[in-house]
Amino acid sequence: MTATDTPAPPVAKRKRPGAFVAVLLLVGLAIVLAGVFPFRQLIAQERLVENTQAKLDALVAENEALQAEIEAVTSPTELERLAREQYGMVRPGETSYVVELDGGPAFDSAAPQEESADSRSLLERFWDFLTGRDLVPDE
Repeated sequence: MTATDTPAPPVAKRKRPGAFVAVLLLVGLAIVLAGVFPFRQLIAQERLVENTQAKLDALVAENEALQAEIEAVTSPTELERLAREQYGMVRPGETSYVVELDGGPAFDSAAPQEESADSRSLLERFWDFLTGRDLVPDE
């Protein structure tokens, strides 16, 4: 064999790392998205439980206050006081007088307006999306 007859060395195939990186990024993105959405729903459900527990605590406190008021109203002196103050009732032989005063406007026209949800920044709305706050309204 002569030097001219020797076969040429095989040309190494050029590897394409860009395609591998792209597939790897897509797989990573799929894993992240698969974790984010159930995570945000879990956070939203926990927030809903906290809101419901706060409502329950408020209702229990209100119930206790109303129960105390019921017990206070059952006395005869308290019943008489309420009848005189709220209903203008008088005992036989007593005279009732009503004094009317000219007052100002019946309502305040400068009531504060609620802040719209669109006034939040894009970053705040995105964070609310990630943490599930957009699924459960603020109470």
